[in-house]
Amino acid sequence: MRFSTSFTLFVLVYIYDIIVTGSCREEIEQAILLLNKSYSLKDIGDLNYFLGIEVKAAREGLHLSQKRYIEDLLKRSKMDNAKSLPTPMISNLKLTSSKGDLVPNATEYRSIVGGLQYVTITRPEIAYCVNKVCQFMQNPLNLH
Repeated sequence: MRFSTSFTLFVLVYIYDIIVTGSCREEIEQAILLLNKSYSLKDIGDLNYFLGIEVKAAREGLHLSQKRYIEDLLKRSKMDNAKSLPTPMISNLKLTSSKGDLVPNATEYRSIVGGLQYVTITRPEIAYCVNKVCQFMQNPLNLH
């Protein structure tokens, strides 16, 4: 990441994938040239999808969406036909570690909750609910 009074430059690295973006096209190209001197880079064009996040360029910046990731998560949890609600959780719901039966597959529960944690990148309004179910990762029950 590089900041200046006239531009901002971000370099994101995940294993073998590198994203270079910023507010100044010339600085982005200069950074790519500099990186290409040390690493063998392949430019695959504009960013569309990265780590489950869809990226669309807009006049005011980038629009990030996890729609496809969320749809896959709903299918995996067998909730793809569930009806949506205006709020992610009942406001006065009290979850406990003693009421309910053990879930049949605790590993699947943890995987789905981990996926929900990732979704909070673009959907921060579900962070409180996700935090609530995370509190029961050790011993998940069917009411969680």
